[in-house]
This record gives sequence, C-alpha cells and structure tokens, in this order.
Amino acid sequence: SSFCGCWEILVWVTRTGTDIYTEVKLKLVQDSCCDTVTKVQSYEGYSESVSCTYESQYQNNLKYICRGNQPSTCLQQALITSDTKQNGRFKLDDDKVLGKFTVNINSLVKSDSGSYLCGVQRNSDLDVFSAVELKVKEWCCVKSTQINGTVGHPLTLQCPYPPQHRDNRKFLCKGDHRNKCTDMVTSQSRFVIEDNASSSSFSVMITKMQADDAGTYWCRSDSQWSPGNYTKIQLSVVFQQHTGNGSSTVKTPAQISGQYVVYTVPAVLLVLICVLVLIVYKCKHQKAKGNKALMNRNTSKTGGLQEVMGAAENGVRQQQTTSLTIPQLTDFILSCVQYSTLQKNFFKVLLAF
Repeated sequence: SSFCGCWEILVWVTRTGTDIYTEVKLKLVQDSCCDTVTKVQSYEGYSESVSCTYESQYQNNLKYICRGNQPSTCLQQALITSDTKQNGRFKLDDDKVLGKFTVNINSLVKSDSGSYLCGVQRNSDLDVFSAVELKVKEWCCVKSTQINGTVGHPLTLQCPYPPQHRDNRKFLCKGDHRNKCTDMVTSQSRFVIEDNASSSSFSVMITKMQADDAGTYWCRSDSQWSPGNYTKIQLSVVFQQHTGNGSSTVKTPAQISGQYVVYTVPAVLLVLICVLVLIVYKCKHQKAKGNKALMNRNTSKTGGLQEVMGAAENGVRQQQTTSLTIPQLTDFILSCVQYSTLQKNFFKVLLAF
C-alpha cells in the first residue's frame, strides 16, 4: 500500500549559544478510503444521484468527486467540483444548509460502475473523504413479441405483469425508447385497457387499426421501469385489398413500396378489354386504308368510273381479308380468358406507364 501525508519540517540552528529544537510529528496514513462505503445501484440509461455529507465548518470549502479509491490524487482527477458545477453527464449541487452535496450522473452506462470518492478540501489538514460504490446493471429479462394487425380491424395486445404490481397503474406507451414514449390509453380513445388481476396481466384493445399505429409499444406496470416488469411489442400494420371475385391480397406498407401491385381482374372485364383492343385496331386499320385511297385519287391525273369502281372493289376485298370471323373472335377471347399470364403482364405494362 502507498501512503500519503506531507509535512514541512523547520529546524532553527543558532551559531552561538544553545541550539533550539522543534519537535515535529509526522503522520502517515494509508492512501485508501474508507471504512464505510455507501452502495448505489441503478440501470443503464437511467440517471442516478450520489449524496455526500460534510460537517458544518466546511460549508464554504471546495467539494469534488473522483473515480477510484486514492485520496492523494482525487482532487487532480476530479470529475467535477463545486466550482464547475456541470461537466458533461455530471452535475454537482451543494446544499450548505443540510451539509450535503449531490452529484447527479445522467445516461448511465455499464462502465460507470465502480468506486467513487467524495472529497472536501481542507487547507491545513488532509481532505475529508467518503466512499461510494456504484453498480450499473444492464436491462435483462425483457419480454419481447411481434404482432401483425390489419387496417380497419380491431386488435388486442396482452401485457403480463408481476403479481406485486396488481394495484399499480398500468400503461401502454408508444415510442422507440421506453424512457421517451407516449401513453396511448390516455391520448387515444381507440385504445381501451382492461386489467385482469387473476391472471396478472392486462390487455389493450385497439378498436380500429390505422396505418400509423405501426411501431414499438411498451407495456408498463410500474413508474420506475424496473427490468423484467414490462413487455416490448413490435406492431406491424397490414392493408387488406378486396377483389371482385371475393379473394383478397394483403400487403404491408413496406412491401407495397417499390414493387408491382397485382390485382385479380374478373373474367368479364378481361373480355371487354380484349374486344376494345380489337375495335381500336380495326378502326386504325380502316382509317389507314381510307387515307391511302384518298391520296391515290388526288394524285391520279386520269381515271374514270371504271378505275373508281375497281378501287372500291379492291378496298372491299382488302377489308374482307383483314376482318376476323365470329369463330376467330371467339377463339381469341377464350384464349385471353384461359391464360392468366396475359392479364398479369397486361397490368404490369399499365403500371409501368
């Protein structure tokens, strides 16, 4: 063990007469502290306060706190002093009336665990210290679950709790972090809570799901967020698409984004679409033929009734060769209905435009 305690020794010696001697007592103390240790326990992410008492005669003396257990270097390695009052996650408040200064540590992490010394500076003697042992626990035993709900439909969330929390107020809050979330039961009338003390659980029914209900929820049965006393629920919301033939396709918002959406189209609608395509095709074909015949008549310098009649007869023959018979049209429509691949590709083309 190392020791501390430095004293000046002054010796006066006279040249004549009797020498003068001064007795000096050198006090060595072990460089560690203390017989009594205050133990403090907390959890990751929490804020915790460490209180250090002192005697009334030291009201105006400098106060400080450091890590470790070596008084000799504590002031030099102080995390915060009463002169600075604020240093990052550390804040010091001195209550001179009560004879106590308090150091608050925010956003605790596991590495904050360890020994601390509270120090009060004394000008003519060794500083006064008190020891604190801080233990920061990680969150454990958290119950986590994933649930899917459908827009427009009700959904019930189940939240167990310890039997000793039977008389506590129950919460369901929404947010990415348990310390920063919104109590949904008090803020949303669609959220209805029911406590079942016999099974040590409570349920929350969402009467009508909405798309923005998706997210992270926390079941809570105590105000301190003790570990193991809450349930984390990851809720996904899906959409239900009804179709004409009674079938349905369900897609989540994330799945719909960036993908083709394929709808089931009734056969009657497909037949009408096929007929419409044929009519448009024939109209365009006839118009093209008519335009060609008109150009031929305007550019011709000679001609007679015989040429006109011949052109008309020729046009009729061409029209007949491009027309579809009733059986052919029927076969084409049946082919459209028979192959479902055609309807999928057709709608993909429409969506691409």
